[in-house]
Amino acid sequence: MKPYFNFPFLLQFSVLFVQLYGGASSYGEALSKSIMFFEGQRSGFLPKDQRLNWRGNSGLGDGSADNVDLIGGYYDAGDNVKFGFPMAFTTTMLAWSVIEFGEMMPPAELRNALVAIHWGTDYLLKTVAEPDRIYVQVGDPVKDHNCWERPEDMDTDRTVYRVDAPNPASDVAGETAAALAAASMAFRSSDPGYSQTILTTAIKVFEFADTYRGAYSDNTDIRSGACPFYCDYDGYQASDELLWGAAWLARASDDVKYMSYIENNAKPLGADENIYEFGWENKHAGLNVLVSKQVLEGNVYALESYKASAESFICTLLPDSSSWHIEYSPGGLIYRPGGSNLQHSTAITFLMLVYANYLEASSSSVNCGNISVGPAYLRGLAKYQVDYILGENPKGMSYMVGYGNNYPQRIHHRGSSLPSVWNHPKPIQCKEGTIYFNSSDPNPNVLIGAIVGGPQEDDEYGDDRADSRKSEPTTYINAPFVGVLAFFNANPSLTQVSTPK
Repeated sequence: MKPYFNFPFLLQFSVLFVQLYGGASSYGEALSKSIMFFEGQRSGFLPKDQRLNWRGNSGLGDGSADNVDLIGGYYDAGDNVKFGFPMAFTTTMLAWSVIEFGEMMPPAELRNALVAIHWGTDYLLKTVAEPDRIYVQVGDPVKDHNCWERPEDMDTDRTVYRVDAPNPASDVAGETAAALAAASMAFRSSDPGYSQTILTTAIKVFEFADTYRGAYSDNTDIRSGACPFYCDYDGYQASDELLWGAAWLARASDDVKYMSYIENNAKPLGADENIYEFGWENKHAGLNVLVSKQVLEGNVYALESYKASAESFICTLLPDSSSWHIEYSPGGLIYRPGGSNLQHSTAITFLMLVYANYLEASSSSVNCGNISVGPAYLRGLAKYQVDYILGENPKGMSYMVGYGNNYPQRIHHRGSSLPSVWNHPKPIQCKEGTIYFNSSDPNPNVLIGAIVGGPQEDDEYGDDRADSRKSEPTTYINAPFVGVLAFFNANPSLTQVSTPK
């Protein structure tokens, strides 16, 4: 079965779009704004160099309900809850973006990216500061979601959720270990002392994850807060996060025991299953791509099953392949069922570029049965996704806020949609914000760089604040896109779509 669009037509469409709307994407501008977005998601005491200055301090009592300091970190989306699971994944992806593409970033943007990572790791260190305990969430999501108020005004319960041994938290702890290990690599040259601190912590956190196996949402007291928002739904008992954490520790520490762990647990933990998912919940495709680097470099042939799974995943993305599986919209956007579709497009695009780099370094290609493709084609396919998100699409809309002349004005985001604390100093209580939620006016505060959930399978987008599936931004949509934009900023003239040979 083939997708219901054809690339020659899409290439003609993109040329026509450039003629009508005035040129190709400015990847440097988009890169800068994609990183700036994270400043709008900050919780805690904001620094003096805060660029999105309509934000103010918030969550300054976080953790007090449990007599612990949990100030800081990121709000995951348009609400005011701090969910540890997606925050850790966001941090991992920001770090991976720097590891793979940091050398392509302008120095100022590399610094900004490291600052964004640091904001995440500083908070994650707080969540694992006590032995055999991990704090996984701050804020009652049900009460929070029943209000429409600025983070600076929060008066809902800042309930603290934690997991103590021997209760399981392999998913959150495994992802936290991955985040700290990956970040240790990102900081290795600029801040070696901090790099070593977070790597040492990552090793301890992974031990907790591996010793007490299971999903954190299996704990009854956690489930009421995490679900249905960030449960571990994939049904694999957090095995992917264990392997993911071990893979990052193997790369960050060069300790052979983690390579042995990945090798010995491939079948027991399901790594050899062809699961074509990658995101905050399911790490399988990303894990396989990450581990494949070692195989392609000729270092660890025992991990060949990971490379085979990675290339099986890559083949599912290629419309000319007999293994094609991933859906595309009529306009050419990668589509996965469910809400917040652009989280899939940005994450999968990131993996395509990373794997293209690995192939190029090893002078390899991917054999998909009826076709064989190399780095150039994967980069061309990735470029199509990037340009679609930045405005070359049937709606002619940039799905990055503040980028281009036509972008979402009514995003599902409390801080953006309510008057700032500087323009409206008086607190806006829980239900007092409803009038702003229901308003058809554009958001008064531009959350620069935010990538919204975006269109679904029909390429349509209504710019409706109430339609959170399409109009809500998240940190884990943006994080992989940082690396993607760094690559194309350094390589802007690559052909957008090429035909497999």
